Formats: sequence, C-alpha cells, structure tokens
Amino acid sequence: MSKPDFDDPDLPLSELFATWPETASAFLERRMLCPGCPIAPFHAITDACLEYELDEDAFREELARLIADKGRGTAPGPDGRGISSGCRSG
Repeated sequence: MSKPDFDDPDLPLSELFATWPETASAFLERRMLCPGCPIAPFHAITDACLEYELDEDAFREELARLIADKGRGTAPGPDGRGISSGCRSG
C-alpha cells in the first residue's frame, strides 16, 4: 500500500497522524485537540485550520517541514532550524 498524498486536500487527519506521526507536535503546540480526536477520520487540515483560525498555507508549510526533517533525521530546534536527532547526553 502506498503512502497517502500529503497535498491531498481531503486527506483525513487520522491518516496524516498515522503516516507522519511527527506532525502531531505542530497541532499540540497550538493546543489543537486533533491528535486522538474521534472526528479526525472525518476532518482534513483545511477543516482544522478553519476551526482554529489558522493560516492554512503557513500551517501546511510547517507540517511539510516536519515531515521533511524527519526524513533527513533532523528535528526543528527552537529557532526553526534542524538539529540532529542523534544520541543525547544527560
């Protein structure tokens, strides 16, 4: 089975989270309740942005960046630039 198309405007949020779990952090940082919501199989990114009054284009860009960073083995740091996801001391 192939991956869903991130650019599909009808992509259900439940499929987004199942395919790219790293995207959940963008929702949670904004106190969006979409990850784990029983309506997630019926809502798309557009619906969430409308409900939470977000700029959809900017939000999609952030989600795409999270997906790309995960593919490169990096995660965004506090300044938005990627940081290594390697071992952490502490």
